[in-house]
Amino acid sequence: MPQPLPFSKRIVHYIFSFLGMAGGALLAALSIRMFLTPNELIDGGVIGVSMIFARLYGWNLLSFFLFILNIPFIYLAWRYIRRSFVIYMFSATVFFAFFLFLLERVPSFGADQLEAIVIGGAMLGAGAGMIIRNGGCIDGTEILAILINKKKGFTVGQVILFINVFVFAAYGWIFDDWHIALRSLMTYIVAFKTMDLVIAGLEELKSVLIMCSKPDKLSKIITHELGLGLTFIKGKGGYSGEDRDILFIIVERLDLAELKEIVLHEDPSAFIAIENLHEVAYGRTARVALKRRARKSIKVADHG
Repeated sequence: MPQPLPFSKRIVHYIFSFLGMAGGALLAALSIRMFLTPNELIDGGVIGVSMIFARLYGWNLLSFFLFILNIPFIYLAWRYIRRSFVIYMFSATVFFAFFLFLLERVPSFGADQLEAIVIGGAMLGAGAGMIIRNGGCIDGTEILAILINKKKGFTVGQVILFINVFVFAAYGWIFDDWHIALRSLMTYIVAFKTMDLVIAGLEELKSVLIMCSKPDKLSKIITHELGLGLTFIKGKGGYSGEDRDILFIIVERLDLAELKEIVLHEDPSAFIAIENLHEVAYGRTARVALKRRARKSIKVADHG
């Protein structure tokens, strides 16, 4: 049975998580106050609905609307997801609402429409990504999407897209201006892609499955020449019924071409399946092994 982290390490983990969420909330609030609201742009989800209400009843009420509209979703998270997540979501919402209130009178950046869409959307996405990466959430529609996914089978992305279509359509209809609705949609797309980049990271990792006739020889070549670790998976041919070893490898994009070249050179009949990976988490033992392999590959390169 795994042992829980020591109390001191848990405290350090919580401190860094809350600091990360606070930093993300500050960045997102700066984006809204400096770029989005001066150019009448909104985001999707609860943030977008809050901004619509704030434009109708006063921008000084934005933080209030954001907090109030997120309360039902915080309850849903407490009721149906897990209560530990509620602490992070509630904290992130409080941070975000606080910074929106604090930065109410911050001057506009004075950007044109294109700059506001790109820079404002990127800042908003980066801030939201930092919050999610540290375990929080500032948009309750994600909670609703998770619950609908569990009940009805629609993907989280499909539900969020469906909700946001109505949010942006309502914005254009209420203010009788479809240009601001379309520009807001563009801002949301920039924010969404930036958020995905922050959460997944800049590394482009691939998982590779290799089925070949010479797995032992090939594994030694890959380990020696590329310094990559690999795992043998026991498999069985569906047509032949023969037992065979399948090589499983995680590789960076830059090494992928060389890996394929080595495999097909040694075994032209090999079958290679490649998939994208968003994230890989390493345990302590795996990190030590990776460092040793890295040092070994450097030595091989030096002597080569």
